[in-house]
Amino acid sequence: MSKIIVVGSSNTDMVIQSERIPRPGETILGGSFFMNPGGKGANQAVAAARLGGDVHFVCKVGQDVFGNMARQQFENEGMHTEFVLSDAKLPSGVALINVDAQGENSITVASGANSALNIADIDQANRLFEAGDVLLIQLETPLKTVWHAIKKAHGKGLKVILNPAPAAEIPDEIYPYIYALTPNETETELLTGIAIDSLAKAQEAAHILLNKGLPHLIITMGSQGAYYQSAENKLFIPTKIVQAVDTTAAGDCFNGALAVALSQTKEWEPAIQFACEAATFSVTKLGAQASMPYLTDIQ
Repeated sequence: MSKIIVVGSSNTDMVIQSERIPRPGETILGGSFFMNPGGKGANQAVAAARLGGDVHFVCKVGQDVFGNMARQQFENEGMHTEFVLSDAKLPSGVALINVDAQGENSITVASGANSALNIADIDQANRLFEAGDVLLIQLETPLKTVWHAIKKAHGKGLKVILNPAPAAEIPDEIYPYIYALTPNETETELLTGIAIDSLAKAQEAAHILLNKGLPHLIITMGSQGAYYQSAENKLFIPTKIVQAVDTTAAGDCFNGALAVALSQTKEWEPAIQFACEAATFSVTKLGAQASMPYLTDIQ
């Protein structure tokens, strides 16, 4: 089975549902509260594992109850946890999430041990990169560490999928090392200066990013679907219309599913279709990792 290496963050999400998201300075009474394992890296790793991927997760947690819970959760999901590292000084990451009645969310993250994932930690996992097939990575850990992991993976012949979230600038020198970039509309606008309000604008933005040496771009467009472009091809994959309950981890689900599809050498259209179906399923459930589908849910 192809090996998927996920490098990224692990958080514990503390979620409150309410009719709307409070404005600055406002206190409102919410509804239900629950805790759920989260973090973009962990979400994507769990999604990939549930959808049939052989997942090796590289992250850093604190030596606390949240870190212990996370490690146990990853093991329960069938993930390889040798490089789920512990930090003796910093607590595990946490995220405070408000979810409104329409399923939209507002998130504040305290990174904790995620901020201590460093270049030495990536090099410690060198044997994973020697044997891996796909690297899936995001921007919720230190950017120097992210760029180092991307270059290392590219040098070992891995397909690098970069989900540029949370939104941040990517140095021009990094683009040629990326196999597929998967920004949403907001992240695409930050990277290109183009507001993605139509397919024509998506194509315009894609032209800019592909000219930086990027071979494959997928712009996720929420409930509309996903737009793919390379030097040879253009595709738009629409999604099914569903009643969204919580969109918190839809993008993470999409990326985890895409990593599985590409590790199985699927062509781009079925790979993106598979990722869209998984993400669509996830928005019908509450929570981050709790909403990630199993393969049987979307077959």
